Amino acid sequence: MDRTGGKYHLTTHQPASAVSTVPPLSPLVTAATLLVAIPLLESLGMPHPSRTAVVDALDVSRSQAYALRERIEGLLPTVQRPPGRPVEEPPVEASASDSSALGREALAFVYEHPGSVTAVEGGRRTYTDAFRCFVLALVAEHRELSVPVCADTLQIPVGTLRDWLEGGVAEAAPQENAAAVSRRDPTEPQVATLLDQWSRWKGGFTAFCRHVQHDWRIPFKRTLIAEILAVHGVRFAKRRSGRSPDEDALRGQFQTFFPNAQWVGDGSPITVQVASEPFTFNVELMVDPCSGAVTGASVRDNEDGEAVVEAFRDGVVTTGAAPLAVLLDNKPSNHTDAVVEALDPATVVPATLGRPQNKAHVEGAFGLFQQVAPVLALVALTPKALARQLLESVVTTWARTLNHRPRAARDGRSRVELHRESATPEQIAAAEAALAERLDRQRRARETLAARQDPQVRALLSAAFGRLGFVDPTGNLLTGVARYPIDAVVEGIAIVEGKRRAGTLPDGVDVRYLLGVTRNVAEEREGWEISLALWDERRRARDAALHAAERERDQLDDLRDAPEDRLQAYVDRALRAPRRIDRFFWLIASADVIDAEEPEAREPLFRLTARRISATFAVPHRERLAAIRFVAARVLPIA
Repeated sequence: MDRTGGKYHLTTHQPASAVSTVPPLSPLVTAATLLVAIPLLESLGMPHPSRTAVVDALDVSRSQAYALRERIEGLLPTVQRPPGRPVEEPPVEASASDSSALGREALAFVYEHPGSVTAVEGGRRTYTDAFRCFVLALVAEHRELSVPVCADTLQIPVGTLRDWLEGGVAEAAPQENAAAVSRRDPTEPQVATLLDQWSRWKGGFTAFCRHVQHDWRIPFKRTLIAEILAVHGVRFAKRRSGRSPDEDALRGQFQTFFPNAQWVGDGSPITVQVASEPFTFNVELMVDPCSGAVTGASVRDNEDGEAVVEAFRDGVVTTGAAPLAVLLDNKPSNHTDAVVEALDPATVVPATLGRPQNKAHVEGAFGLFQQVAPVLALVALTPKALARQLLESVVTTWARTLNHRPRAARDGRSRVELHRESATPEQIAAAEAALAERLDRQRRARETLAARQDPQVRALLSAAFGRLGFVDPTGNLLTGVARYPIDAVVEGIAIVEGKRRAGTLPDGVDVRYLLGVTRNVAEEREGWEISLALWDERRRARDAALHAAERERDQLDDLRDAPEDRLQAYVDRALRAPRRIDRFFWLIASADVIDAEEPEAREPLFRLTARRISATFAVPHRERLAAIRFVAARVLPIA
């Protein structure tokens, strides 16, 4: 700007440095902004250009610049709000016609879907997923009504409706029906009525049984109703998966050498009740895996490095010598410099991650203790020290009894006799070499793994450890987590951080919790990719079921233009899909709808999708979270 005749005028010739600092606004927006500022500068007596100079310098339409100026002046009062919590505006009074229309639509839905709302014992109600999704869509249509008004009209608790809108409802198991009905042989009319009612029923099975028993006077118990529905192929009960045979497959995999070659240490919380006040202590044990003898014990308030040192020293006093090595779990407090120095000359060996059989001997000792130890409760009110001394005496008595008990599997010899067997110099040298080789293999494996890992992932984990307060003195756990892809690491950190904010993160968790979460997420994402690859292969094989799904999607697209309507239809079909591959098809379709919109519209659509998924209680909580993560990964990939 240059000064001419007492006024500042704009000039189009500016230094290069000045031009580079101008914000990237269009000439029209810049002109309107300056026109808004001119009256303010005049009131303050500050120099300013003329309005004509602004319009001429930026070469814009005068009428458009003045029209945009009015819009900016109208927005300025809303830019800054006063400090503190904003004052809640009084709710808009809804007309009686609006609330009555809301109630009529909900009542019509309940009439058309019997069982969508059922009363249970205690005055509570249960709602089906279809009714919950219908209410979400209904409240979205009647935005002029406040949430309390909608809740009062629909006869739904305000807190419940708010939870539905936020998508944060916890799962609740339906209460069992306590109606006692005598079993009779079913007649054909009764079976026909039962099947007819089930074909129109939209609610849960327990509520259906109550409906049949009390409303239709059919005296069948739940087991008979389930059998009839299963025989006619209209309902099948979900079966729980059996136990994994890993316990049998992993037997005998722990390498032992000779008595006192190595000890295995671990702690477990034990509670002692004095009068009505419970006290919980940590019992740390040292167990010799070759003989199974309990060599040392410690009782402290917490499971920490001092407990390990006390149990180790107690074992040295009991046996008369320190072992060659002590195997401890990967808890950070077990591998500090103080612990390593206190256990010297014994070598501290970390347990292998993901191999619970490493500590089978000490875990078995704790299991025997739970079987042998009496109920630790004192009726007299005494100090806390008395409870601790009682626990110490019980542990000592139990350990001595266990160590001197003959073992049939060892030719009648006790643990003490087995532990007193001396080792030859060749056995000692072989054990030392094997332990040193094991440590060297672990060290080289960690170094190789760390060298191959992405530095961005390691930096991300280091920052997350500091934010979450995780301690990893050796860096082994960070290396263990960083071997997973960055997508799984980011989602694992987000899950732990979200649980911490929500207050659902278990007390005392450390890096191993993040490792387990990240491993589960990585396996889940691997399943996604396998499903997507399977989808492509089946498409190449001209799978008729996939073509039917694609035709159904085309029909839905023809009937629904709004992205919100298509998302609701896709999500509903995804969550009730009987096959895993069909669920991925509809979730991909949902992600495609979100991705096709403008960037500013994607977040509201994703929130709508997440809220819809969270409201479908028929799907387990873990599967709902997996579906939300899948859509998020498709809409906003990291790499």
